[in-house]
Amino acid sequence: MRPMFTVHAGEFLVGQHIETNFKDKRVWLPSKDTGVDLLVTNARNSRGITLQVKFSRDFLPIMKLAASTRKHLQACTWFSFDRSKIAQSPADFWVLVLLGFESKSRDYLVVKPEELLNRLDKLHGKTARHQVYVWVTDDHQAWLARGLSMAETKAIGEGSFGHRDRDVSRFLNNWSPIDRL
Repeated sequence: MRPMFTVHAGEFLVGQHIETNFKDKRVWLPSKDTGVDLLVTNARNSRGITLQVKFSRDFLPIMKLAASTRKHLQACTWFSFDRSKIAQSPADFWVLVLLGFESKSRDYLVVKPEELLNRLDKLHGKTARHQVYVWVTDDHQAWLARGLSMAETKAIGEGSFGHRDRDVSRFLNNWSPIDRL
């Protein structure tokens, strides 16, 4: 076994979050790239789950949004995913790291890959690549925001937006899969 990679910032943030908030869990790194970035086990190492971690910078500082919308957003991230990698992912969960630069926020979307792919396919069709925008609001809502109209963007800022397939709030900072180990 030879070292072939280093931990990227997103993996570090996820590992640190788990070790800080779940003292009875262990975080492990694989020795080669198999589509799993982290293995998390209980203290006895008798049960575990696998995580694929994705990290994006915050695009909110450079976005041209109405001030009324902007002031209610914590982070606006962008990911570009190969559809087949989501569909064939061996990981139990994908963790999208949503780091807010101006708000100094750190949030995580913890979602099963099949759930993520199902929502993306419903919203944008079964394209080879999915461009994914995740917006996090100051009232702890998370939205798949690619393709929104100006009115919908404004509604997110006002807290009045509602769309079942775009609402990913139930996955926001939902570490229950780790807690149940």
